[in-house]
Amino acid sequence: MSASRWQVRATRPVAYDILTVADVFDPADPALLAGGRTHGGRRFVVVDANVARHCGARIGTYFAQRDVDARIVVVAGGEQHKSVDMFLELVRELDAFPIHRRDEPIIAIGGGVLTDLVGFVASSYRRGVPHLKVPTTLMGYVDAAVGIKTGINAHGRKNRLGSFEPPLRVLLDRSLLATLPRRHLRNGVCEIVKLAVIKDLELLRLLERHGAHSTAARFQDPAGSVLLDRAIGAMLEELEPNLFEDNLERRVDFGHTFSYGLETRHGERLLHGEAVLLDILVSLAIAAARGLLDDGEVGRVHALVQALDLAPDTALLDGALMWQSLLDRTEHRNGLQRVPMPRGLGGCVFLNDITRRELDAAIAITRDRTGAHEPALQCG
Repeated sequence: MSASRWQVRATRPVAYDILTVADVFDPADPALLAGGRTHGGRRFVVVDANVARHCGARIGTYFAQRDVDARIVVVAGGEQHKSVDMFLELVRELDAFPIHRRDEPIIAIGGGVLTDLVGFVASSYRRGVPHLKVPTTLMGYVDAAVGIKTGINAHGRKNRLGSFEPPLRVLLDRSLLATLPRRHLRNGVCEIVKLAVIKDLELLRLLERHGAHSTAARFQDPAGSVLLDRAIGAMLEELEPNLFEDNLERRVDFGHTFSYGLETRHGERLLHGEAVLLDILVSLAIAAARGLLDDGEVGRVHALVQALDLAPDTALLDGALMWQSLLDRTEHRNGLQRVPMPRGLGGCVFLNDITRRELDAAIAITRDRTGAHEPALQCG
């Protein structure tokens, strides 16, 4: 008797809009209610606590004037809240405020931590409900919110649980960046530097000309708008052909190999972009030692980092920790290192043979270049 066999083939279309809006909480603008009725109905809205302090009243007024029954849930920011416990808490809140499965999208208003968390909830709840993202940090604006990755931290590992879930829409309101603390602005700038070094020489030139002024202006200036649009365009050029990461050689992983362990170990001292910047500087040293960059190119990036006042804490560099991070990323990348490295500024090559000795030498070079010293061992 012959065996039976069935083949199932299906393709899920991915289509979502990323729109810039002048004032996302203006009741006259229906953009926030995409995917359902623009008057009436319900919305489950998750808002970062810092955003709620600045904009909570306006958010409430928006839905009230649109006659929308909104359950607004405020969540504290920070990686420690991107957790299984918070995931389950949001599911409980959803069960207490049931929404339609297709025409009452969940709305996430906050930084990258919050949009990652809410995106994972949306991908899991009832096997998937639509969601919208409104990034309110620079990191979210140019990086976390524009792609389709979602996730939460578990067992001491970043984004150990997650999914690929396209949003229905991403709304970019540059005015929301105006209240950000300077450190969080610089955190996002580190991701823009990443794109400039590994992909876009013109973006690097824009950062050199306007980056310091635009950061000081919290990107409310015309040049800041150009910078942000250029960074988002560069990011999407890389993401769109490879949304589900079928190809594990990804330029946008530059700065995200050695930083993984640093960010996990020093979560109280390092924001994501700050850890990425440390990775970038060590990677520059590796690239220079291999002849992929010349001294002038390395110096140009270091000068930009100084001009932007990014102040990397290179004393936190730790060879053992960063090597373990590389081993972990190698597993994540299907058994090969696949470490993106600049080959000339704006270019990229992928390395699969970085050694521990090479990493330690690059850390020493980076410390020397920045004037930092290896932290003294502490007994206890």
